[in-house]
Amino acid sequence: MADPITPAISDRICKHMNEDHQDAILLYAKVYGNTPDAQVAQMLSIDPQGMNLSVQKDNNTIPIRIEFDHQLKDSEDAHHTLIYMIKQAKGK
Repeated sequence: MADPITPAISDRICKHMNEDHQDAILLYAKVYGNTPDAQVAQMLSIDPQGMNLSVQKDNNTIPIRIEFDHQLKDSEDAHHTLIYMIKQAKGK
């Protein structure tokens, strides 16, 4: 059974993404965060409505909020949504 997206689940997802999928986070920032010149990105938090990133661009760190196209139901929905977003971004 999937977990609801609590702060603890957000931390777990962010830790996994930051450690294992930095390229995906950078792609989220570039495509969905409208920051094509982003150089480094980190996922700070995720909630049912969206995700918060910290992006480095031109020696500046800027926060970016990316809204999802639907409200996430749980951690499994988050997993599938993040994968779908990467597939869509790579197609652009």
